[in-house]
Amino acid sequence: MKEGKIIIFSAPSGCGKSTIIQRLMQNPELHLGFSVSATSRQPRGSEQHGREYYFITCEEFKLRVGAGEFIEWEEVYPGTCYGTLRSEVERVTGNGQNLVLDIDVAGGVNVKKMYGDRALALFIEPPSLGELERRLKGRGTDAPEVVEKRLAKAEYELGFAPQYDAVIVNDDLETAVAAVTTLILDFINR
Repeated sequence: MKEGKIIIFSAPSGCGKSTIIQRLMQNPELHLGFSVSATSRQPRGSEQHGREYYFITCEEFKLRVGAGEFIEWEEVYPGTCYGTLRSEVERVTGNGQNLVLDIDVAGGVNVKKMYGDRALALFIEPPSLGELERRLKGRGTDAPEVVEKRLAKAEYELGFAPQYDAVIVNDDLETAVAAVTTLILDFINR
């Protein structure tokens, strides 16, 4: 069985990355698999260890980082870490599936460097910061100060786009999904 490849997705919050990924996961032609991330936070609601996340203590997380078990990780809040285990990459790609990684911009750049030609790094962009602001406000899920923080972070994140293999502007969802599908098919059939 041929080993799968790695497809990295990064984008500022509100660019539609998760929606695009959900659509791609339904396409059997792409043979996509998703890695289960690890986190040091407690499970919420009906979340289960090994399904939504691998729930590990902060101490164990840091020990595993030190042992080189993560391909990327981030301490999002003090004591709350998220990351991708190397064993997850091997599990999914070893089954011949192409691994989808939904990670932050710095992590995306680092994973691309780590895996080189075995990885395709895709950056999803909004048509403009004004449109991104409209989308974030339209969600109605964040307070105005949170929207402002997300927009400031988005400006910073957009600076990473040139380090990705391709930048897809999500102006129209169908067009963006079609463009990403073509890029992935070209990549996995190479």
